[in-house]
Amino acid sequence: MAKLKLFLIISFSFLMIAGCQTIKDKTNKIVEKENEKLSKYISKPASVLQMDLGKPDEDFKNAKGNFELIYNTKKYGIPCERRFEINPDKIVIGFVSNGCF
Repeated sequence: MAKLKLFLIISFSFLMIAGCQTIKDKTNKIVEKENEKLSKYISKPASVLQMDLGKPDEDFKNAKGNFELIYNTKKYGIPCERRFEINPDKIVIGFVSNGCF
């Protein structure tokens, strides 16, 4: 009986660990797709970005003197924020995506 309990505990632990790895792999793939999707805007004019994503929810000049355009959305009740950094020549030079999938 003790061997059966030990076997069940080990089996359950293995399944839990394997399940966590699967979730991590899926999350990494989603993040990769998001980065791939947004990286197409790097080195493009800000007008292309705004044609595709629309008017930003926020825009401001950051400490470096570059503009930041912020797009906020929600999916399944989870907030998603995409920030794009635009240089003075109105070219996209960077982005950050938080909570987006």
